[in-house]
Amino acid sequence: MQPDDSQYLQRKCRIGDIDVHPTEKALVVYYEVEASILGESGNARHEEKKECQKIIRLRSLNASTDISSLARKVVEECKIIHPSKLAEVEHLLLYLQNRKKPSSKSEKKEKKPLKPRELLPFEGMEIDEEANINKIDDYIELLYENIPEKIRGSTLILHLARNPDNLEELLHNETALGALARVLREDWKHSVELATTIIYVFFCFSSFSQFHGLITHYKIGVLCMNIIEHELKKYDVWQDELEKKSKAYILFSLRKEHEKTLKKYQSFLVKQEQLLRVAFYLLLNLSEDTRTELKMRNKNIVHLLVKSLERENEELLVLVVSFLKKLSIFLENKNDMAEMDTVEKLARLVPCEHEDLMNVTLRLLHNLSFDTGLRTKMVHVGLLPKLTALLGDDMHKHIAMRILYHISVDDKSKSMFAYTDCIPQLMQMLFEHGEERIDTELISFCINLAANKTNAQIICEGNGLKMLMKRALKMKDPLLMKMIRNVSQHDGPLKQLFIDYVGDLAAQIKLEGNEEFVIECLGTMANLTIPDLDWELLLKEYNLVPYLKDHLKPGSAEDDLILEVVIMIGTVSMDDSCAVMLAKSGIIPALIELLNAQQEDDEFVCQIIYVFYQMVFHQATRDVIIKDTQAPAYLIDLMHDKNVEIRQVCDNTLDIIAEYDEEWGKKIQSEKFRWHNSQWLEMVESRQMEDAEPYLYGDDPDALEQPDLFYSTDGMMPPEPGLSPDFYSQFHSQNGDFSSCNGAEGRPATAYGFRPDEPFFHGYGSSR
Repeated sequence: MQPDDSQYLQRKCRIGDIDVHPTEKALVVYYEVEASILGESGNARHEEKKECQKIIRLRSLNASTDISSLARKVVEECKIIHPSKLAEVEHLLLYLQNRKKPSSKSEKKEKKPLKPRELLPFEGMEIDEEANINKIDDYIELLYENIPEKIRGSTLILHLARNPDNLEELLHNETALGALARVLREDWKHSVELATTIIYVFFCFSSFSQFHGLITHYKIGVLCMNIIEHELKKYDVWQDELEKKSKAYILFSLRKEHEKTLKKYQSFLVKQEQLLRVAFYLLLNLSEDTRTELKMRNKNIVHLLVKSLERENEELLVLVVSFLKKLSIFLENKNDMAEMDTVEKLARLVPCEHEDLMNVTLRLLHNLSFDTGLRTKMVHVGLLPKLTALLGDDMHKHIAMRILYHISVDDKSKSMFAYTDCIPQLMQMLFEHGEERIDTELISFCINLAANKTNAQIICEGNGLKMLMKRALKMKDPLLMKMIRNVSQHDGPLKQLFIDYVGDLAAQIKLEGNEEFVIECLGTMANLTIPDLDWELLLKEYNLVPYLKDHLKPGSAEDDLILEVVIMIGTVSMDDSCAVMLAKSGIIPALIELLNAQQEDDEFVCQIIYVFYQMVFHQATRDVIIKDTQAPAYLIDLMHDKNVEIRQVCDNTLDIIAEYDEEWGKKIQSEKFRWHNSQWLEMVESRQMEDAEPYLYGDDPDALEQPDLFYSTDGMMPPEPGLSPDFYSQFHSQNGDFSSCNGAEGRPATAYGFRPDEPFFHGYGSSR
């Protein structure tokens, strides 16, 4: 059908039901639009019907709102609601006002990350005619006139583009899109309204991935970044000028002039923030493609976004923070954010009344908290008490706890929690779980905090330790027992508190089926180096010696459990009578057998040698070790181990043996001399080689040309195929941290802390 055959387009709107939004404070209006194309005779040539819905958000609705007045306002402002529906609207508003919050189960579910709110019509988009796709050529002609006509033409096209049904047709109109791109390129500095409107047109296309190629073709993304950069510089100029004028106005009491300047500034700010919002939103949509995002990064998108965090417009801030959150998972962007003091700028947004802004800000902070340096900054800028306060907010407590958990990983930051009310809140959460399993993130956080002595003291205040022990023993919860174990490692009054629970812990050791829980019970008991504790009575009453001996056999249990048994023996051996009891039971040969089996594991070796160290203190066990076993020979072999801790424990043990046994003393002294002598000879030889190197080639200038002076490739291993220099570049620092293995740690056993999961940040060159 040709356009000339039709006389006009007739539209009818039929209202349907009105209902409340299931989760928000909003009304949902359902209606049907019927469009008819009438011929010259007035007969309908073509009819189409479309079901639509309109959401009316009621931000001001609260317990004190006048429902009658609000209902009248809704009916007056929403043209598709007939006045006869006033009573129904009032009834629905009353229901919304009295609707309760979600039940406790749904409260536990944290708020899902939201996309920035959809762009709404802004000031300057109003127009006195209805846009018609059939008049597109007329609108294009306006783009060749002066600025006011260009604004009108682009606004009419924008009204068309906001309807997704028109995008396909606009896509094929290269004249319209080319004209819009040209006008934006040439005139964006002349009119903020014009630039905003045209970018908005292309934003409508950017909402659909299949149209991103079109935007790239016209280079709108690059243009948007140039416009944003220019506008931010203009903002800085305005700020400086406003500051200077304010001082002058105050000095000369020019109040009216000051008000005029402020009014002009506010007008500039509103228009500029509309432009920034639509431009950033377009770029956010385009950044779906990682390659496009990388190009933005190279053009300093992070700098532009962080600079925009200084604004007060909450909708703009939601968009900016959302964009930064998306970028923050890449190492390069995270480093840029660190350099620009992003954490300091985000700190002012916590807390805030805008729920979406609060939610997305916390999620960005969570992403950044995987970096050690940024976690430290969060503490320095005062975020710790702010985040702690959010633990009482059902909407944000889960994400706040994850950030605090990451902060608690750092030993320097652990102590800072003692100066907040964080620990009492966590203890209350632990005891509120009843028979349910404790949330992993909650108990992991508590485990980290318990590794600090001051925090552990707060945990044990009142009946804290008693309640923890009662729950752990009842639920057989290994993570809760791990927290208790960390508390037990601290010297002083804290260890004395465990005397009442030693029997309960000993009774758990022989339980079958929950090895993880037994490991933590053993570890807790092994930490109790208390003089007042009668270990001999405990071992006899619970018949623990056979259990300990049986679990020293390689393969008798998991390595973690066997290691805890060794540590436990080391603690018990501090008692003279217990050491004798263990020696008579044949535990020393069992330890030597285990040492042979686990000689590659530094932690096992270190802890077994520590047991020997404890036993040589006592006369009875010292004679057994020296005369009846080959333990001293093993210790001599380990004197020069690569691990510093092993060498240190060995030296201390051998010094005691040498003091009490003359024969072994000579052997030990001889071995030490042999070792030092070989080290000295090796050093002398290496120095002689270094001194000879400058004279290797003599004074012959052609020496380097002689091929026989270079290393021959004969007999060398061929290079591994498929490895390029790029392979090694993958091993770069993540999170700003390099991990290193310092070997086994000595006694007492180190606190078991939880660290963040696998490295969070990715490079643009690596898989996501």
